[in-house]
Amino acid sequence: MVTAAQQTASTPDAARTFPKGFLWGSATASYQIEGAAAEDGRTPSIWDTYARTPGRVRNGDTGDVATDHYHRWREDVALMAELGLGAYRFSLAWPRIQPTGRGPAVQKGLDFYRRLTDELLEKGIQPVATLYHWDLPQELEDAGGWPERDTAERFAEYAALAADALGDRVKTWTTLNEPWCSAFLGYGSGVHAPGRTDPVAALRAAHHLNLGHGLAVQALRDRLPAAAQCSVTLNIHHVRPLTGTEGDADAVRRIDALANRVFTGPMLEGAYPEDLLKDTAGLTDWSFVKDGDLEQINQPLDFLGVNYYTPTVVSETDGSGTHTSDGHGNSPHSPWPAADKVAFHQPPGERTAMGWAVDATGLYDLLRRLSSDFPKLPLVITENGAAFDDYADPEGNVNDPARIAYVRDHLAAVHRAVLDGSDVRGYFLWSLLDNFEWAHGYSKRFGAVYVDYPTGRRIPKASARWYAEIARTGVLPAA
Repeated sequence: MVTAAQQTASTPDAARTFPKGFLWGSATASYQIEGAAAEDGRTPSIWDTYARTPGRVRNGDTGDVATDHYHRWREDVALMAELGLGAYRFSLAWPRIQPTGRGPAVQKGLDFYRRLTDELLEKGIQPVATLYHWDLPQELEDAGGWPERDTAERFAEYAALAADALGDRVKTWTTLNEPWCSAFLGYGSGVHAPGRTDPVAALRAAHHLNLGHGLAVQALRDRLPAAAQCSVTLNIHHVRPLTGTEGDADAVRRIDALANRVFTGPMLEGAYPEDLLKDTAGLTDWSFVKDGDLEQINQPLDFLGVNYYTPTVVSETDGSGTHTSDGHGNSPHSPWPAADKVAFHQPPGERTAMGWAVDATGLYDLLRRLSSDFPKLPLVITENGAAFDDYADPEGNVNDPARIAYVRDHLAAVHRAVLDGSDVRGYFLWSLLDNFEWAHGYSKRFGAVYVDYPTGRRIPKASARWYAEIARTGVLPAA
């Protein structure tokens, strides 16, 4: 006998109902939307410095104003309520709360987040706070940044300040967003802030981000109510081989270690992968990992945040060529330490404005792998979405059918994974608003809400209205 669930899973055009209590939300990051870069005690972050350095960001764009969320937060929360979102994932700006990365908090900075969370709660929207979405106080970078152990210790102190101030309002916390980007794009290839290009510094940064995560979880647990949830968000790369050769399989193993297991190993299993240590032995002896570090890092989590946009395809190469593009920006320096014999390939088919392949099967495969590797750990999709070349028509409407198709396919993949046994508890669309897209400046639009940058006007796109109905009903409609 074929069950209703099996029938739904095998019928691509059928409506799909998500489990009761499934959390529907959208996400943003502080530097990408807040603006107010020098107001109320905020000091520069590494992204302020990086964006103001000529040649780093397209068109010389900065986040000085961004979408001016710092002043328009009430309007933005009203938009979330209008769209029926059950949750809003946002990040706290470390230099707004603790400008030098040391010492007491600035109350005006904390007051902004108090007002924001109060408004969210009043509108019935669950606040989900991320402690770190890449805006390290510049003073800490000047002292060495994430390659230095002290930064991890400062991060734990900052986590404690945030928990003391917001723990009565915020029940769900994320320590780090995509530490792979912070370590390997920031310190390896240099296409993200702070723009350094040292493979050993990248590996050191990865370890101290891991350590900062573990110390921060402990600081949060010490201060938050017992029912509060702690998590981390990783951009787990779904790595596929170009061919079935042993060499391509080894390329997958090598990149999987550098992209994924460098974080899941210590965070979730209490050890770095032996193959990673062996692969990178020519660069470092990992002596920066001190006795007790792994026990500090390996803290129980309530769920794992998963960010997914596109799969990664690799093959073996002889290493004689230059670094091939992996979709993470153009740089002569690789973000992949000791992986010079790995080539990256663009999958065939449709692409987003970022040049990323549209392939929802990668999300399904990734969720099933994580459920197999960590069967007792719930999962939440903390980012998924796409940039397209959106524009407002003469009537002021923004139609984005490609984004609707992208999200529909990826939600169908999530639903299929749930039916097949993955414990996925929620989905956060990236992003709520068009915003500052890092080194791409304002040239890429990921938002469900269109932002007219000269005026700041917000226009919900067709995809926002479409997603609002899913958030309201918990049902993904037939195509």
